[in-house]
Order: sequence, then structure tokens, then C-alpha cells
Amino acid sequence: MNLPAWEEVEHTADWSLRVRGADLRSLFENAACGMVSLLGDAKPTEITFHRVIEVSAIDTESLLVEWLTELLYILEEDLIFSEINVKQIEGNTLIGEVSGGPPDQPPMKIIKAVTYHLLEIRPTDTGYETVLVFDV
Repeated sequence: MNLPAWEEVEHTADWSLRVRGADLRSLFENAACGMVSLLGDAKPTEITFHRVIEVSAIDTESLLVEWLTELLYILEEDLIFSEINVKQIEGNTLIGEVSGGPPDQPPMKIIKAVTYHLLEIRPTDTGYETVLVFDV
């Protein structure tokens, strides 16, 4: 059975996603794409930026929060992504690349923060899985 890379799950006050990936790199990419999908269907009107992002943290869960938080900072600049790629995860350091530009429409909602609530990256038979909760 093929499970989706991410799916919205019910949460009482905030937004929540269950995210899966065959490895940590794909889990982190899927988490980023899932987070952006919550904002709506905006697409860049043109590609105006390309950034390399490097983040480090004390553990894998914190690394995921740092990665997604860096992406939220970019979204706050009134930009949207056309590509999100995790190039490398080595130890507790991640290197990723993103590109995009101004959105063709405003987001449906604003994500204020990525939380640690329920956050645990678990190995599964097919890779990894986690639940993310976003403060909106």
C-alpha cells in the first residue's frame, strides 16, 4: 500500500500534518512541501531567488524544526517556493536549496511557527514518519 508523503490530520486549534519519507532527506523535503501546501495553491509569478540554507541542531527533531523555521522566514518575505531540495543531512546538520519568487495569490493562512508538540521522528517499515503541528 502506497501511503501519501504527507496528509493533514485533525488538530483542535492548529494545523497538523503526518509526514512520511523513505529516508531522512525525503522526510524533511516532504515536511517542507506539506507545510507549504497548507498555505494554498500559490505559485511564483517568476523565479527571483535561489538560496542555499544550512541549519544545525542538537538532534534530528530539532533539525526538522530549524529547517522548517528557516523556510517560514523566507515565506514571510512575501515569497513562495518553486523548488525545495534537501541536498544533505549529515549528523545534525542539513544543507538545502530553495528557489521561487513572488506568489500569484496571497496565502490562505499564515503559519506563525513550527512547534515541538507531538514531534517524534519514528522509523517505520518503509522509512520514517512524524507528526508536525503548526501554530497558526
